[in-house]
Amino acid sequence: MALARTRAVALFGVDGQIVDVEAAITNGVPGLHLVGLPDTALSEARDRVRAAIYNSGETWPNRHVTVSLFPASLPKRGSGFDLAISVAVLGASDALPLDACAGLVMIGELGLDGRIRPVTGVLPAVLAAAESGAETVIVANGNADEASLVPDVKVVGVSSLRALLALLRDLPPPPEPDNDAADARGPSPYIDGLATRSRTRRGDMDLADVRGQAEGRKILEISAAGGHHVCFTGPPGCGKTMLAERLPTLLPDLDHSAALEVTAIHSVAGTLPAGQPLITRPPFQAPHHTASRAALVGGGSGRLIQPGAASLAHRGILFLDESPEFTGGVLDALRQPLEGGEVVIARSGATARFPARFTMLLAANPCPCAAPKARDCGCAASVRRRYLARMSGPLLDRVDLKSRLKEVSRAELRYDLELAEPSEVVAQRVLTARDRTRKRLADTPWRTNAEIPGRELRRRFAPPHRALARLDRSLADGRLSARGLDRVVRVAWTLADLKDKETPATDEITEALGLWEGRT
Repeated sequence: MALARTRAVALFGVDGQIVDVEAAITNGVPGLHLVGLPDTALSEARDRVRAAIYNSGETWPNRHVTVSLFPASLPKRGSGFDLAISVAVLGASDALPLDACAGLVMIGELGLDGRIRPVTGVLPAVLAAAESGAETVIVANGNADEASLVPDVKVVGVSSLRALLALLRDLPPPPEPDNDAADARGPSPYIDGLATRSRTRRGDMDLADVRGQAEGRKILEISAAGGHHVCFTGPPGCGKTMLAERLPTLLPDLDHSAALEVTAIHSVAGTLPAGQPLITRPPFQAPHHTASRAALVGGGSGRLIQPGAASLAHRGILFLDESPEFTGGVLDALRQPLEGGEVVIARSGATARFPARFTMLLAANPCPCAAPKARDCGCAASVRRRYLARMSGPLLDRVDLKSRLKEVSRAELRYDLELAEPSEVVAQRVLTARDRTRKRLADTPWRTNAEIPGRELRRRFAPPHRALARLDRSLADGRLSARGLDRVVRVAWTLADLKDKETPATDEITEALGLWEGRT
């Protein structure tokens, strides 16, 4: 009995695990038998592998072939195992030297002509391979740039099975046909196009475009400096959406570790922009109010679990326009990631974890009729209360900055252009404040004031007792919750960082309390 081994990677969310791919050729009914909990796409690999081997000029063994994916109890999905299976089969049939493929990790989908096509999730897969001690990873040419982001691993990009076999046999590479447009672009050209257009559109935006709403612009600066969640309410046309879309222009570039986290999530989702293997700018997600709970926090049936908008906004902005219009319970699904910074999706076949540490920005009209002028609204006070109550109390309790935007006057529309600062100027102040925060949190795992846990906020970063006297009164009369207390203190630290103060004083605590209560 001939036996050959290669390795591949199984993904669960953004976590990967090495899978040993073993092929054995024995007497019996000719055919390929795949074992090890494969899903439908992986089960179909037997036909893709057979056709690719034939069309690469190799001989398919006319005997019984068993391919085992170890550990057998681990669910496996996707077409990224094709390459490892084909090489293991050829090794078992003595078409390849066994020692040439034993230590390699192979990730790629095979076309029927033997071409190796890119797959999603390559970055987290290569990260998992590196953590397991792998030294060399074989991927499709279309995934090579993404895989090369992982240090201390040799990445080899190949275009076809024929070229890979020549490499393993230490032979000159054969001539290769031109790749088609789909292979050149990557696995998700349609989504790539949408991402490119969205990124270009946001790149042209500037905070100085917003006329009036000086308070709204100030709140965006505080949010960007400390990573605080925001809720804007106001009549249609007052600038809520314009403000939200310009928040990313105030944020600094992602550091390398954060960029890898964000890129890994988008790699799994298949939304990496073409020609951009590493995402260096904070992402911006704005799902429509008709989005389902699975679209917002992630989900899927069986073993096919995909990240949602909350995870795609990791280290960036999640903008929920027309927040009261979301289906009941959808917004409340965000309460877990708002507290823990991750989404945990449990299914009977698997459990996946996706990072989801984002800045949430809610925008809402004051009533369902959405009249542009207050005098035109005929909604009763009870109707308004019920409408805004669709954003639940526990959700709003997790929002640090709340503001009621008013209609912009003609004078503001005419003269505020001279007073409005461009994004570049405000972003510099945000960067300076974040530098102060980073120095203060240098020996901790947190990056912004919003990330500091409540217990550490009270032990290591508590403001002076005299500055907290105002909060004690708000706690006593029930206007402030214990969670709200922590959030007010975090905002006060951000205000102190923006003002270049060593610690928050009474003024910062009072201002932060007003922002939390929405008295602006």
